[in-house]
Amino acid sequence: MINALPTLNYRSADAPQQFAQSFQQSGFAVLSHSPIDPALVEHTYQDWHAFFKSDDKVQYTFDPEIQAGYFPLHTEQAKGHTTPDLKEFFHIYEGHPLPRGMSNATWALFDQLRCLATELLEWIEAQAPPSIRSSFTEPLGSMIANSQETLFRLLHYPPLPQEIPPGAVRAAAHEDINLITLLPAATGMGLELLDAEGQWQSVICDRGDIVVNVGDMLQLASQGFYRSATHRVVNPDGPAQHQSRLSMPLFLHPRPEVVLAEGKTARQYLQERLREIGLV
Repeated sequence: MINALPTLNYRSADAPQQFAQSFQQSGFAVLSHSPIDPALVEHTYQDWHAFFKSDDKVQYTFDPEIQAGYFPLHTEQAKGHTTPDLKEFFHIYEGHPLPRGMSNATWALFDQLRCLATELLEWIEAQAPPSIRSSFTEPLGSMIANSQETLFRLLHYPPLPQEIPPGAVRAAAHEDINLITLLPAATGMGLELLDAEGQWQSVICDRGDIVVNVGDMLQLASQGFYRSATHRVVNPDGPAQHQSRLSMPLFLHPRPEVVLAEGKTARQYLQERLREIGLV
């Protein structure tokens, strides 16, 4: 298994062009030297590692109406799959409280990632062909401005159980729903993407890098110019089977009323997809 993606330097003069080219070719990009504070990433991981180890987490079980809070193991299964993923997670939306005793690192990281996402959406739009740019109902960066739908998902993949249900993996193959996803490098390997030849490729990155990928909403809004890549998190071998893995993607969602294409709003599309994966 080889690394599917080159790592792009955010600070290089041609970063916007390289980033958009990687996005257009594979639906993914890996950025080094981004403005995201690595110490803030580590602090946030430490906070949530402690949370998932605590028995108190069940006090924060999610509200189905607002989709915020703690989602226990085996809550979610990918679209088209019947076996739940081997993960638990916590959903954070702006304005919703963190668990008691949590530091402010999570919100500080949320803000840094959202700011970077706005810039990357501007890169994506600027590098698209004029015919695609003209089809956007508003600038991509402004679609997420003041959106209460953007989701920060704190994920914990526990050590693998001795008996793994048939077909169960940490995260089954899927595509993201949103415009783009920003993912600070996870605490362990396992992320893979499906390339254009139908082969699974490892997404390898260093701590401090940011993985970014296309979501289905951007694919829809760009008429398929930027394609949402299928990806998964595989079960590890060797000693890693007995270790936790944490990751924390920020899913950038437009405001609910934003029209993505053909009269379909972001809210309509989101509700369709949440029903497909069993979260509503």
